[in-house]
Amino acid sequence: MRLAWVELRDLRNHRHTVLEDLPDGLLVFVGPNGEGKTNLLEGIFVLYAVGTPRAATAEPLVRRGCERAYARGEVASAQGRALIEVEIPRRGAARMRVNRSPVRRRRDLRRHVRAVLASPADLGIVVGDPARRRGFLDEAVVALQPAADTLSSAYDRVLRQRNRLLKEHEGGGAPVGLEAWNEQLVVAGTALTRARAAAVAEVGPAASEAFERITGSALQVRYASNVPTDGDLEEGFRARLAERRDDEIARRTTLVGPHRDDLDLGVRELRARGFASHGESWGAALCLRLGLAAAIERAIGEAPLVLVDDPYSGLDPERRVRLGEDLRARADRAQVVVTVADEGHVGEASAVWEIRAGEARRRGAA
Repeated sequence: MRLAWVELRDLRNHRHTVLEDLPDGLLVFVGPNGEGKTNLLEGIFVLYAVGTPRAATAEPLVRRGCERAYARGEVASAQGRALIEVEIPRRGAARMRVNRSPVRRRRDLRRHVRAVLASPADLGIVVGDPARRRGFLDEAVVALQPAADTLSSAYDRVLRQRNRLLKEHEGGGAPVGLEAWNEQLVVAGTALTRARAAAVAEVGPAASEAFERITGSALQVRYASNVPTDGDLEEGFRARLAERRDDEIARRTTLVGPHRDDLDLGVRELRARGFASHGESWGAALCLRLGLAAAIERAIGEAPLVLVDDPYSGLDPERRVRLGEDLRARADRAQVVVTVADEGHVGEASAVWEIRAGEARRRGAA
């Protein structure tokens, strides 16, 4: 899978940036911090995600003084070429088009383009609270199964209603209607748990392999489900709800279900959170993304675009070399786009752009 060209208008600090005739292989954006390297990488990711991990709302994506931002690009894949266009207003819903035809759902874009973005913010997956790891789990589910993009939101809707019932209940015994909400929680929660478990089964081994190649150490990746996954999952879920029934009524909140899942990460048989060094933690976060890219490649038979923001700064010199070798090997199968402040970390690349004040100039261009 490759991006033939990309155009950004009024996105972050890029007033109008066009990258034409993008080659295969390893592509590099180089420049000082704060000049727009990450913003350009982010704009490419918008073609897949219609948003970015760096912004909870669309407003920060739109250049100051403008009402909307645009990202356009043409993607070539085994299915053919597709023109992707995304319009992001400062407020309101984004508009998407594929081959000039409007589409309503993000999954409609993901039929044509798959991309994985790794950034320093991913360090929170390893060292942050469990909510960050659950977020990664759900991103992995959607990346591997675009049609599963409603599983998390469907579960959240049931969870909110059940929590409201528990919170508003007064008096002894169970709230009226709790059993009905229990069953809905089991159905929605089981679907989400199965999807998360399947995603970890694909991503975990690939992430561990990447971590060993880059660091020489072992990375353990295990799905820590809040409900028993051995045996009948639905029956195990119901049994756990029955066990915690009185606690839930007393505390007026739901204590059982995938909203309390976690992803156990270990480095050299020690828990990564709290015991891994900064370099090991960053390496683990990066390798989770690289593992996801490898899992997508196995799932669809084609490597996704891999976008990596500032990957070298958190690693020692030896691991930088190993990471460079790994990224160049991946670039033999699909484009890999990397941002760096120091071009010396990268080595040989197919093309290099210098980024200054939201403008991109290809090295060697007139």
